[in-house]
Amino acid sequence: MMLLLFIPIAITVNLAEKIGKILENEAPFGEVAEYYLNFTIYFAHLLFPLFLFLSVIWFTSKLANNTEVIAFLSSGVSFTRFLRPYLIGASFVAFLALILGLYLAPLASEGFYEFDYKYLHPYRKAAEDTNVFRQINDNEVIYVSKFNLKSKSGQDFTLEHFEDNKLVYKINATSIKYNEKDSVYELRNYFKRNVGAFDDHFEVIAKKDTIFSFDVEDLIPVKYEAETKMYGELRDFIDKEEKRGSANMGRFKLVLYRKWSLPVSVFILTIIAVAVSSIKRRGGMGINLAVGICIAMVFVFFDKIFGVMAEQSDFPPIIAVWFPNFIFGILAAYLLYKAKR
Repeated sequence: MMLLLFIPIAITVNLAEKIGKILENEAPFGEVAEYYLNFTIYFAHLLFPLFLFLSVIWFTSKLANNTEVIAFLSSGVSFTRFLRPYLIGASFVAFLALILGLYLAPLASEGFYEFDYKYLHPYRKAAEDTNVFRQINDNEVIYVSKFNLKSKSGQDFTLEHFEDNKLVYKINATSIKYNEKDSVYELRNYFKRNVGAFDDHFEVIAKKDTIFSFDVEDLIPVKYEAETKMYGELRDFIDKEEKRGSANMGRFKLVLYRKWSLPVSVFILTIIAVAVSSIKRRGGMGINLAVGICIAMVFVFFDKIFGVMAEQSDFPPIIAVWFPNFIFGILAAYLLYKAKR
């Protein structure tokens, strides 16, 4: 119910902000509708634990204000037994969050980002498609000054092949285009320099069709690509990018680890919410909600700060993802111990 209440508000706010660019770029109504469907799934998955947290606080505060929690505990029911239905419910929600993260969220993320780059921030995408420099395997590095994924063509292509840290040959071309029919790359103004021990050998051809060991997608370093892949594909993708020395490894691994940390945070936040809101307070539900929102904001703050550190530095992504859960897990144990007393 909290999701159903907040998601329409989020859509309305987002639409009010983006309507100018949507109309300016003449986005079709069908694509806009699909974008907001993906938007709903994307943000529902992102905020799943926090909505659950606030829901548990609201519900338990109602019980506490009606002195029903006191009635439970006074009748001889232990606090652990009182907590059991919450944990059963949290297990169900955590399973949904896991399925959402492993399968549905990647599909929604792909549509969400494609629409954003196509109609809302086209210049950002154009900037990412320029000056592409990548190590595609242990021995080869490529460079393209500009590449268009739709036409599968680029300009100012360079490939350097190394063995034992020594340059063996270098290929230059003014343009490169992938021919899907023949599965070959078409190079214009082809120039190859083979580096010899005492002299170099040059090969110059106006047009040359050849085969390379990289895919067309390897020429475009899409930052959000990890978020659009399901779990098995994501692991293979990370292994592939790690061998290439990708600059976005921190971001990619954050996406991988969060698929498992999110369901765990459901249990932690549920325990905190029950411990905070099961006590009847003079200020009623308002005090419990205020405390809960403060805790939720601190949780989001920790998650974002450590996430940025992992993306922008050598800070280990696994620590960045699990550290907030570790800290709030300790807080949950303390609050639960205090609530039992």
